[in-house]
Amino acid sequence: MTADELEARIRAGTAPAILDVRSVREFAGGHVPGAVHIPFWRVAARIADVPAAKDQHLIVYCGHGPRAAIAGRALRRHGFTRFEYLDGHYSTWHREGRREER
Repeated sequence: MTADELEARIRAGTAPAILDVRSVREFAGGHVPGAVHIPFWRVAARIADVPAAKDQHLIVYCGHGPRAAIAGRALRRHGFTRFEYLDGHYSTWHREGRREER
């Protein structure tokens, strides 16, 4: 999903669930509005905390992409079928000056 599309859906109140898989420090420094935080290395252990059902739309992001891909493999192994990655991940979101939560 593009940042433009996600931002528009957040503003409209129709955003899918959002999962931030960066570190605790990175998340505390700013994140996409409404994102739930589970570090990438804990996704499999905290699968019950993922903010969407296995068949619901979910957006996953990290700083640049590699950690989100690792989290995505864990999600897929646990039966999640409708997740996608935020284009450009958080680095692009932040660089473009989009609204963030802290």
